Amino acid sequence: MIEGSVLGMVDGVHTFFKDGLRLDGRKKDELRPIKIKAGVLKRADGSCYLEHGGNKIMAAVYGPREVHPRHLQHPTRAIVRYRYNMASFSVDERKRPGPDRRSVEISKISREAMESVVLKEQFPKTVVDVFIEVLQSDAGTRAAGINAAAVAMADAGIPMKGLVTACAAGKIGGEVVLDLCKEEDNYGEADMPIAIVPRTGEITMIQMDGHMTFDEFREGLELALKGCRQIYELQREALIERYKSGVEGEE
Repeated sequence: MIEGSVLGMVDGVHTFFKDGLRLDGRKKDELRPIKIKAGVLKRADGSCYLEHGGNKIMAAVYGPREVHPRHLQHPTRAIVRYRYNMASFSVDERKRPGPDRRSVEISKISREAMESVVLKEQFPKTVVDVFIEVLQSDAGTRAAGINAAAVAMADAGIPMKGLVTACAAGKIGGEVVLDLCKEEDNYGEADMPIAIVPRTGEITMIQMDGHMTFDEFREGLELALKGCRQIYELQREALIERYKSGVEGEE
């Protein structure tokens, strides 16, 4: 990967490719480097630290636990709460602390992507709280947050149908590519994040910002699904490593 790459300009138009490769050295269907580690916070029931390209994400899960205030309880199932937040120092220009419209929207979409896999009927009158903190942002933070949240929920032992995995495809310079970096996201023509449950094939989230033809959309969906399958294996490996570490520590 070429660090600090910037977009070129030809006749006032942004260029995204050089010698058949993207400007960070990747192929069209290649993910950015990903690192996932489960069980990083002792005081959370489940946690995960994830790096995806330049993104650095911390996820913490608490619960199932009693709902406060109690009037929010559901008598027959648990509720899932999801809070996505970008740290003030996570972007180049300091962000104003606290929730804004974008973080509220991402929290809602991400919660909907996650809660459909949780077996909520197994623990009524409780809540599962998911906290996502973006420590460093480099495009694709909602997908990275969902991936970290899924690992943290599994680490917490939350009963689920399967892990949720998210990835984005997009369109840059007229070409459909996988996993946009910051410059591609800022200057490209479209961005399409999706979330799936690889175990069942269920799509739990799909969004698109920009414009694609139907054929481009179909190509982007196939690329995003391919990326999700690759990330799913990394999620599983992180949880297996966490389990192995716990067993070895008891010996």
